[in-house]
Amino acid sequence: MTLRTIAGREVSKICLGTMTWGQQNTESEAHEQISYALDRGINMLDAAEMYPVPPRAETQGRTEEYIGTWFKKTGLRDNYVLATKAAGPNPEFHYLRGGPRFTKDQLNEAVNGSLRRLQTDCIDLYQLHWPDRYTNFFGQRGYFHREQPETPIEETLRALEDIVQSGKVRTIGLSNETPWGTMKFLELADREGLPRIESIQNPYSLLNRTYEIAMAEVSQREDVGLLAYSPLGMGLLTGKYRNGAKPENSRMVVFERFTRYEGAETWEAAERYLQLADDHDINPTHMALAFVNTRPFVVSNIIGATTMDQLKMNIDSLDAVLSKELLKGIEAIQQAIPNPAP
Repeated sequence: MTLRTIAGREVSKICLGTMTWGQQNTESEAHEQISYALDRGINMLDAAEMYPVPPRAETQGRTEEYIGTWFKKTGLRDNYVLATKAAGPNPEFHYLRGGPRFTKDQLNEAVNGSLRRLQTDCIDLYQLHWPDRYTNFFGQRGYFHREQPETPIEETLRALEDIVQSGKVRTIGLSNETPWGTMKFLELADREGLPRIESIQNPYSLLNRTYEIAMAEVSQREDVGLLAYSPLGMGLLTGKYRNGAKPENSRMVVFERFTRYEGAETWEAAERYLQLADDHDINPTHMALAFVNTRPFVVSNIIGATTMDQLKMNIDSLDAVLSKELLKGIEAIQQAIPNPAP
């Protein structure tokens, strides 16, 4: 499996996601996950200033703090390619800089806060968590134009240029971005000599392959690879919710904010994929993750786990092989129920 690079370093095909740390996972559990992943050859960590999820003022930044204490305790900061994200505008986040935007002052404050919590002097990949404009992301299928205040992309890129030149960040990326937005960032960077985005972190799974419609071509033609998040569809593709099961402390039970996975078509598609895995005698988690791992536009597949058993299972997907017949079965389900959980 060919490895891609971020900030000049090869990154593992699986990236360790962290959004449960500080909410569902304790600091010691987070540290155990970081150490185990490293021992298994994982060398990329992805965080965000707003984590853990669901976001709350009293827990904001705790995930980055847990990573920072691991760095301090072990001295192994350089063993990981470290990625984090600056939060975009959202009325719920009034506690973040009075309401986050991607202006120069706001991004400087955001990156300095992340560096302090992470206990490092440089972030390898600094990402914009979602656009500073109204557009369709977080499960919205269609685009409906709406005029509202937004920070011009060029202003944001120039702010990021200053941060990169300061040495606080090595390279930049986007998240939850559209084809138009991605190409606009690239166009301005090329025309004005500004930093070029190196990656985009968007959802991608057997239940949501909308990235293939336009973004996959952008990724491959522009060399802006995907960091795929939610590759297990909030756990639906693992089978843990099968037949109405509601595991204690699972995200579908504890939280109510992930409505994109609640539709009847989503559950029907998930059941078809689980049956397909049964028919081919493959673990459904391995099947779902291996599909993402092997897409040519994916740089790294962001997995998240609340238990060590889940983490081990997820990493083991690197050894899974999908047969031609299994891949045909996947395509048949996609054709029958396309992208039920965008």
